[in-house]
Amino acid sequence: MSKKRSILNVAVSIFFKVALLVGNLLVRRYLIRFIGNDVNGLNALYLSIIGMLSVVELGIGNAIIYCMYKPIVTGDTGKVLSLYKLFKKIYLVIGGIIVIAGFALMPFLPYLAKGYADIDVNLYLTFGIMLLSVVITYFFSAQTSLMNAYEDNYVSTTITSCGQLLQYVLQIVVLFITKSFIWYLVCRIVAALVQWVLSSIVVKKRYPSVFESTSKSIDGDTKNEIVKNVKAMFMHRIGGVLVNTIDSIIISAFIGVTILGKYSNYITIMTAMTGTITLFFTPLTATIGRLFIKDREDFKKYYNFFYALNFALGCIFFLGYYGTIDDLIVLFFGAGLEVEKSISFVITVNYFIQFMRQATLLFKDASGIFYYDRWKPIFEGLSNLVLSILFVLFFQKVFNDDLAVVGVIVATIITNLTICHIVEPHVLHKYAFQISAKKYYLRNYLYMISFVIVLVVLNFCMVHFDNKLVELLVNGCIAVGLSIVPIFCLIVRDKDFRYYAKSVLKRKRQ
Repeated sequence: MSKKRSILNVAVSIFFKVALLVGNLLVRRYLIRFIGNDVNGLNALYLSIIGMLSVVELGIGNAIIYCMYKPIVTGDTGKVLSLYKLFKKIYLVIGGIIVIAGFALMPFLPYLAKGYADIDVNLYLTFGIMLLSVVITYFFSAQTSLMNAYEDNYVSTTITSCGQLLQYVLQIVVLFITKSFIWYLVCRIVAALVQWVLSSIVVKKRYPSVFESTSKSIDGDTKNEIVKNVKAMFMHRIGGVLVNTIDSIIISAFIGVTILGKYSNYITIMTAMTGTITLFFTPLTATIGRLFIKDREDFKKYYNFFYALNFALGCIFFLGYYGTIDDLIVLFFGAGLEVEKSISFVITVNYFIQFMRQATLLFKDASGIFYYDRWKPIFEGLSNLVLSILFVLFFQKVFNDDLAVVGVIVATIITNLTICHIVEPHVLHKYAFQISAKKYYLRNYLYMISFVIVLVVLNFCMVHFDNKLVELLVNGCIAVGLSIVPIFCLIVRDKDFRYYAKSVLKRKRQ
């Protein structure tokens, strides 16, 4: 593995993720303060709808990037250029399709935004601006992917993160001056255009050997591999959309944009946190992909270390989230925007269960075995959709609108436990490691059960003070203290984790 490059990628990603978290929280704070929590919920709905439309991306990006690994390793810049040009053309078409699909969906917006009539916002204009800002990002996707294929994630991360930080600064200024949701969204377009220009300049200067080479025709084997992986990734995209974006849409349509606004505040902090810790894994995809091609034995060994690290990080961050989230909401966004404790509990469990897939997904994506679990996301997504609707209606009838949100999240937990955590490890172990996943299943479910037990203990250990900052600090310390228990048990029983952790620490000292 290219360790120095991997560490640089991770370090830069984490730095910018923290900066973006702060920026995102500030923007959301002022959006709620100057325009209202209802508009905040509407903003979340727009993002979910456009996320659903992005299914037309088909997963082409990951499929072509995987095909780039080998020509990059062998120095075949002509083939890299051919794949890059193909990628660029396809994404221009995809951007056009998303625009058309977005406009076709506009007449249905009033039915998806329950309670929108109470908000003084033009649904069609604001959604159109949001749609355009997202479509622009597809015009420089090829440049970003080329940088990532060359393991220069830190470069692409710097460009996209600086663009987003510019967006946040502009949005805060606009909110103070105009208090306009329209101009708030226009800032997204400005930031996307800046990223497009910077990405185009950087790839030309950074990879002259690629752009100065002669483009080759893509051979039949490569085409077949791309088509095969695209078909599989398309199914993964559909499943991902039905799981990751449908929850917000169901909450908005069945419960209302007001509750979606509260829920989205919790999810914003959660996704920012998970996005940060996921950066311990994602920037290593290209490096591990090359390792899969070069040395299969090392590929297997590193997986156990990353899985154990996955669990350790999850315990610290997700227990910390549950212990502090209500106080963070009050401090960042104001009193009265908290949700029922049962909602934050199931949010924590849901995202921890999803996070426990990271090591498996990292190694599965790096090995390019998209095809073998291609039907899993379809079944997962449809199951989640049906269960979410049934559960939200049941919880709404038996309890109230606030607790109906719990039903939506429980549906996602069930599909993750019964589908994702069974199929994905099976595919990785069978087709990449060529061993049975039975031992993995036992360990994985025991780890998740142990986390829930510690989370319940934390719920009873939390204290309350009039001063929210003091309460946050004390509960945060209690949460981190409790996380030591499952991590200590992990270190004691997992000799592979101890071995690789020691080897990493020795390298750092040297």
